[in-house]
Order: sequence, then C-alpha cells, then structure tokens
Amino acid sequence: MRTLRGLALAAAFGLSALAGAARAAEGTASFADTSRIASIGGSVTEIVFALGEESHLVARDSTSLYPQAALELPDLGYMRQLSPEGVLSVNPTGILALQGSGPPQTIEVLKTASVPYIEVPETFDHEGILTRIRVVGKALGVEAKAEKLAAEVDAKLKAAESRTAGIEERKRVLFVLSLAGGKVLASGSGTAADGMIRLAGGVNAVEGYEGYKQLSDEAIVTARPDVVLVMDGAGPGVSETDLFANAAISQTPAGTARRLVRMDGGYLLGFGPRTADAVNDLAAALYGGQSTH
Repeated sequence: MRTLRGLALAAAFGLSALAGAARAAEGTASFADTSRIASIGGSVTEIVFALGEESHLVARDSTSLYPQAALELPDLGYMRQLSPEGVLSVNPTGILALQGSGPPQTIEVLKTASVPYIEVPETFDHEGILTRIRVVGKALGVEAKAEKLAAEVDAKLKAAESRTAGIEERKRVLFVLSLAGGKVLASGSGTAADGMIRLAGGVNAVEGYEGYKQLSDEAIVTARPDVVLVMDGAGPGVSETDLFANAAISQTPAGTARRLVRMDGGYLLGFGPRTADAVNDLAAALYGGQSTH
C-alpha cells in the first residue's frame, strides 16, 4: 500500500497565493478555459470520458486506468504523491482533482497557483457518485450531459441495489487490503470497500474504527466473516494460499468454506459510472445470480 507524501515551492513557480486562492473551488465552479485539463483521480477521469469530454484532457494520474484510452495521456504520478512541478509541467488551464489527493503541501501549492483548481468531493455511497458526475460536468461546462449521465447511473444503481433488498441474512464480508508480514490489514468504516459492501447488500464484518488497520487474530475470529473480499490490479495483491493459511482466517466461516471474492481494484472501489455493474457483480458473488459479465 502506498504511503501519503509548501508554500515555499509557490515562489519558485512565481505563483500568486492571493490570486490563486480566489480561483480555487470545491465543486462549485466551471473552468473558464477547458482546453487543457489535468485530471486527478480514477473516477474523475472515467467520468470525463463517460461525458464524452476526453478531448479536454492533457494529463491524468496513475490511478486513472480506465478506459484504455486514458493510458495514452501523460501520467502525473500517484494521486496521493503528486508534485507541484509535475502537475504544472503540462501547462494545464485547469486542475480537476478528487478530494483526498495529496500530499497536503502539494495541494496547497496547486490551490494557490494561477491555474484554476476544482476539487471533486468523494463520498462512498449512491448519492456521492451522482454528485461527482454533476461536479465534473459543471467544471467542464456540460451540465446537461452530466444530468443525463447522472440519471442513467442513478437508475442502474437503484436496480443493482434492489436485487438484494429482500435478503434477510446478510453476508458478513471482510475486505483485506494486504497481508504484509502475515498481518491482515482490513477495511473499517468510511472507506470505498465499506461503501461497496453495503451497496451490494453485505455487512462489513469489522466495525469500531474508520479507515484501515491491522487486525489481531482475536478481532478476525470475532468478526466471523462469511466471505473475504480482495482486489486485483493494485499493489502486491493477496495470495489465496497465504490468506487461508492465516491461523485466524482459517477459524472463520470464510476460512472454513474458503470463500474468497476477487475484483479489479479500480472497478470495485472507483465509485464512478461503472459502480452499478460492480455492485451487481459483487452481489452475484455474495448471493448467487447473474453478474454483468
């Protein structure tokens, strides 16, 4: 898992903090010039493409892996380890960045630069996806297209959520981010994994903390997960052999039945236009039925 990485840099770029601060916005503004937009955040880039506005993009971050055409754009690096030099080197006329981009010093510099900066809010729920679409659409001056896309995504999300609405016995799902050093790093509340588990009709097997933390053997056994969920396509991955060899995991219902669900990381946790399909696929993996693939 990647770790997170001053205003003094602003002077090196000849940036005006006062002028820049007035031009930074958090999802409430439109770019005056959309000719060269730097997109930071996989869901942001995906939304731009879904709106058919990809011709405005001049660069993207390394989490922007979908659609395939996005990979042709210059890579600014990991969204939480950006450098002001790297972002500004592509001469953007606007920076469209997902909330949580970083490190904070870099974002502070970018928000006080002479380049307009619009922050796209990130919450891991149904309404948050629609808000993100609308904010991106407004930023690019295509509100009507954004409303159309939001309506389509809203309908698909409602349909995906309805498939598990009548289920009484909810599966307890443990999302494991890594097994570094044999320690289980698992998702608590307030994460994309927690949001996806809920949308798919499951219950996060662990509670009592936000974000990610390493679980004790006792906590894992007490969590009693029915299913372990892991992601592919990011980081070193989680080996099925190592997972079920874990002494604590092996004592859970998921370990006894060897129930493991793997999904592409960007697809599972992106919370963008494809999330309804991901919800359907996860629900099918948890409860049976037809997936989208």
